[in-house]
Amino acid sequence: MKPQVEVVAIDCLMVRLFEAIAEENMPWMLAAGERLRQAFGPQLIDLVPSYTTLMVHYDLQGLGPAEARERIDAALSGLAPGSAQAGREHVLPVWYDPSVGPELALLSRRSGLSVAEVIQHHSQREYQVFALGFAPGFAFMGLVEELLATPRLNTPRKRVAAGSVGIAERQTAAYPVVSPGGWNLIGRTPSKLFDRERDGYSLMQPGDRVRFAPVEHAEFIRLGGDDTPLEVSA
Repeated sequence: MKPQVEVVAIDCLMVRLFEAIAEENMPWMLAAGERLRQAFGPQLIDLVPSYTTLMVHYDLQGLGPAEARERIDAALSGLAPGSAQAGREHVLPVWYDPSVGPELALLSRRSGLSVAEVIQHHSQREYQVFALGFAPGFAFMGLVEELLATPRLNTPRKRVAAGSVGIAERQTAAYPVVSPGGWNLIGRTPSKLFDRERDGYSLMQPGDRVRFAPVEHAEFIRLGGDDTPLEVSA
């Protein structure tokens, strides 16, 4: 592996480890992230992982661009993959229902599966958290089975309810807060995904593993879920 370093800003460098998204990347990404944190120490302002890259934002007053590159090269020399089980495990209860997941029928038609089978396929798989972004606590997870892979909506919704679970291509996610969004919605979780009182704010972090567990409406409500139907035209 020969990481590529690209300039993003005067105080930001992008480290590209891979060209394609794959679940096998995650142990390498976690190992690289840990090495970079150690290498930059107090000069590191932020480290932002993605599917194939890590963005290093460093303190320009304490570190010049040339030295930043040298630290990256030294940190990633002889890189070996970390443990694939480094992250935490999460089980998110989900109420899969057309009133809160209007694209269930769409996925059923596209895949040739029944709605019940769509739910089964989505919930029987364990997903890795690859990155956080878009909104606070929004975890990009994958990889969804090819059978369920579906493009984003042509016109994003103006308002998606917090907890909404969706699919975009081979990614899946749950919206932590009310926001616009163009993912195909298939259900809703009562889990609180973003909390200012929580250490780190986000329930999930890159490297974590997630399973979605189907629950009935009564259990969804008991767990604090909001069953307000989604306005499909929004």
